[in-house]
Amino acid sequence: MPDWQRAHGTPGARGDLRCSPQDFQVDEELGFEPDGEGEHDYLWLEKTGANTAWVAERLADFAGIHVRDVGYAGMKDRHAVTRQWFSVRRPAGAPADWSRFRLDGVQIHRSTRNSRKLRHGAHRGNRFRIVVRNIDSPAHYIDARLSTVADQGVPNYFGEQRFGRGASNLQLAERLFGGGRLSRSRRGLALSAARALIFNTLLESRVVNGTWNQLVPGECANLDGSGSVFAVSEVDAELCERLQTLDIHPTGPLWGKSDPRSSDALSLHENSVASQFDSYARGLERHGVESARRALRLAVRELKWETGERTLTVEFLLSSGAFATSVLRELVFYRDVTA
Repeated sequence: MPDWQRAHGTPGARGDLRCSPQDFQVDEELGFEPDGEGEHDYLWLEKTGANTAWVAERLADFAGIHVRDVGYAGMKDRHAVTRQWFSVRRPAGAPADWSRFRLDGVQIHRSTRNSRKLRHGAHRGNRFRIVVRNIDSPAHYIDARLSTVADQGVPNYFGEQRFGRGASNLQLAERLFGGGRLSRSRRGLALSAARALIFNTLLESRVVNGTWNQLVPGECANLDGSGSVFAVSEVDAELCERLQTLDIHPTGPLWGKSDPRSSDALSLHENSVASQFDSYARGLERHGVESARRALRLAVRELKWETGERTLTVEFLLSSGAFATSVLRELVFYRDVTA
């Protein structure tokens, strides 16, 4: 995969990521409290070294239902300790006895009920605690870099996880757009990877020209932490202030078949970038994927850090759909020991 252009210059430090699952911890923040009733069991569970989709299959097996009736708000890292919610549809009879559920690396901490299935992207965000080891740079460099990230945010790139190991999800996209047949889950991976590649390339072009954190007349702005976007016809003082405080962000297209919602001039640039991946862009349109807008900038909230003997420990909160690796790559050149 390309080494996308960084916004804050070349990192002056190197380190090792995921030396153990405990070095990469994720806590999902749902943003609402389950209502305690309804036909879905809501499970708050902790998993270590386990894939989210695989855990969903095991929950479905235990409950005796189809896996499509298991919901989760987002895929979480496998090589990590992650805590997240799952929903399991139980429309009739008594709820499953989850105290009897056994799965290596998985522990259910809480069970309640809710009237609706948990949908992808329904959570408010994710809280991360990450340890990078074998850091080869002095603490004062790390402190300065982190302060910059806290004040200015980072480019909201899709992380390498979206493309699969060895870009395997892009290989699926090529197969799909070439007329091949894929299972429903693999089709979703292929379409998501194709969109991510076009978006990241467009975002990189805005990083290069210095507008990844600037509003351009005729584009759509995103309200931080939400999917809400609005058209910007003129960049006035109020919008500049909101931009400065990371309340709003410029956006780029998640490619699809409908209107990209940008001005003619900006749309021309976005189409020019997408034309580099014409088979992907046309494939997404042909498969009926609706276009959307995604923030070009990512605010890194509640950022805290501690430096130790050749270690860096960082904690922060990201909105849903954001990748912690997009933050880390602005801080250090990291080697993922699980790759």
